[in-house]
Amino acid sequence: MSLLAPAPLQGRRRILVLGCGGAGKSTFARQLGDRLALPVVHLDIEYWSFGWKPTPEAEWQERVRRLVAADDWVMDGNFSGSLSTRLSRCDAIVFLDLPRWVCIVSVLLRWFRYRFASRPDLPEGCPEKIDLEFLRWVWDFRQRSRQKVLDALEHAGPGVEVLQVTRRAQTRALLEALPRRELAYAE
Repeated sequence: MSLLAPAPLQGRRRILVLGCGGAGKSTFARQLGDRLALPVVHLDIEYWSFGWKPTPEAEWQERVRRLVAADDWVMDGNFSGSLSTRLSRCDAIVFLDLPRWVCIVSVLLRWFRYRFASRPDLPEGCPEKIDLEFLRWVWDFRQRSRQKVLDALEHAGPGVEVLQVTRRAQTRALLEALPRRELAYAE
């Protein structure tokens, strides 16, 4: 699980982006999708509806199965209850495993930036919010959730490329190392 591969993510068409809140999953997924000309799926948009109402569990699982059935995607989001479904279809995983202080600072900056506007990776009617429970979840991610993610990555299929990113500079280097692909438009 390192970025030392000679050509990371080359030829990959279904890339899963995981990490703590504030790690930059959505931003990285959007940039990666642009770079590789792949559609981007933000699971927060798919899961939440107006007023932060969650999708019922059975409907959510079916939606995730439909989303991962597509031929091409970059998908960001944790949602541990659907992780095995997503792992079964991806051909690459990027785990943004950043220090907790980086994630906390990013969450606070994100809140400040979007406190009066909608974030591009959230559905309409779900304004940016921050509360003690969410900050605690971000702070405790390394102790409570990180090992579960690492364990799941160990069980990724044999052909799945797994990259573990521990610094923002690595995400920039990874993106810069990728050739830009042009979108194919049908006429």
